[in-house]
Amino acid sequence: MKFRAKIVDAACLNHFTRVSAMIAKLAKTCTLRISPEKLNFVLSDRVASGGVSMWCELEQENFFSEFQMEGISAENNAIYLDLTAENLSRALKTAQNARALKIKLTNKHFPCLTVSIELLSVSSSSRVVTHDIPVKVIPRKLWKDLQEPTIPDSDVSIYLPVLKTMKSIVEKMKNISNHLIMEANLSGELNLKIETELVCITTHFKDLGNPPPASEDTSQERPPEQMAEVHVDIRKLLQFLAGQQVNPTRAVCRQLKGSHTFHRGAGRLSARPPWSGAQDGPGAHLTGTENYLVSNKIVHFDLLHEDVSLQYFIPALS
Repeated sequence: MKFRAKIVDAACLNHFTRVSAMIAKLAKTCTLRISPEKLNFVLSDRVASGGVSMWCELEQENFFSEFQMEGISAENNAIYLDLTAENLSRALKTAQNARALKIKLTNKHFPCLTVSIELLSVSSSSRVVTHDIPVKVIPRKLWKDLQEPTIPDSDVSIYLPVLKTMKSIVEKMKNISNHLIMEANLSGELNLKIETELVCITTHFKDLGNPPPASEDTSQERPPEQMAEVHVDIRKLLQFLAGQQVNPTRAVCRQLKGSHTFHRGAGRLSARPPWSGAQDGPGAHLTGTENYLVSNKIVHFDLLHEDVSLQYFIPALS
């Protein structure tokens, strides 16, 4: 296995730094998937056990001036590495105003991602700062648990309001309740609600719009004004909102259809599990920010910012 890449454009370097900072806020540890065309940051905690899942995708040609990699074989031309997200983010933070950044897979008694940053000094000469980030190489037999999510049909899909606005509201609600109710319908209405024995508070958003169905086969028999709702851990929702370092051009939320268990592993359904490993199908390549609500099952956030996409799954509370 071999991997080396280089960034020389300042805008690309700053953008990549922001992406790594976002990942560090969303996940303590994650998997970096390296393929000839893309980089993916993957978190695949078991949704059925209450964990969140994430799939972030970057087109390598939009970031790197040089990019070379060789996977474990010609048939399986990819590299999967487990790493601590904060270690990568902390290393890249030292790259502000850097002349160039190089990333290389090395072996220094243990596998490392070696990040070399070329900085300009006061005398206009350059100096190189090097960070060795420990990684764990994931064997081929475990790759099946780390494939791109396929998205089942949703009860409701709705465009989200400005994420900073949502974050401000949810932060205030967190002081009152530990869980939050998200309601949405096909008329472009979204409600954020908390209920306790003493108080009920609801924030209403209207005219947000709804994305078209992911497939022509998707039924739209649901009355437009009928609300689909899901209860989520408010801390997990706030972690997602607080982690946004890249302003998306579109944000969508989906409530995925209920009565199904979401898990990793192979399979194909009329409502497919998010981690089924398929590379196509409805919702596999979406643009913008959407939210997909699944009745009492799972909320799927889909964010797009030009050359970065993020899919994030939060399980519903029982």
